[in-house]
Amino acid sequence: MNNLVVRDDLSVVGTGSKDYVTIKVGGQTLGIPVLGVHDVLNAQQITKIPLAPNWVAGVLNLRGRIVTAIDLRCRLGLPPLEKGKQSMSVVVEHNEEPYSLQIDAVGEVLSLDDQLFEKNPVTLDPRWREVSRGIYRLEGELLPILDVNRLLAFESNGKAA
Repeated sequence: MNNLVVRDDLSVVGTGSKDYVTIKVGGQTLGIPVLGVHDVLNAQQITKIPLAPNWVAGVLNLRGRIVTAIDLRCRLGLPPLEKGKQSMSVVVEHNEEPYSLQIDAVGEVLSLDDQLFEKNPVTLDPRWREVSRGIYRLEGELLPILDVNRLLAFESNGKAA
C-alpha cells in the first residue's frame, strides 16, 4: 500500500513512483502512463475514412485488428508535420477500443516520483492543459501527462483544444 503525503498546497500524493513513456508532438514533450501504452509503431499505412473528422487520420491494421488513427497534431490545433517527415504511433485504449495516436517521435521511459506531480499551472498552454492530468517539472522543461480519456472523449467535446 502506498503511503500518502499532504503537500504544502494541501494536495495528497502517494510516495511511490510512476513510469511514463515520453512522446514529442509539435516540439512539446508529453508523458503517457506506461501501463496505458499497448504498442509503439513506426510509420504505418493508414487508410483514409471518407467524411471522418479532420483529426481522424484513418484506420490501420494492427495484427488483424482495425485501429483508429488520430492525428494528434490536428486534434490539438497544431500545424501538420513537415512534408517528407513520417509520424510514429503510440497505441492506447479508450472505451475498450484501440486508438493509434500519431506523434512526431517517441522518447524514453521515465520513472517519476509521485511527490513531484503537480496540478496544471494556469500558464500552461490551453491546448495542453485541456488534455493534461498534471505536470512534472523536469530540467529545462515541463512534462504534461496526457489524459487519454479526455483526449479521446469525442462524443462530449467536439475538439480538445
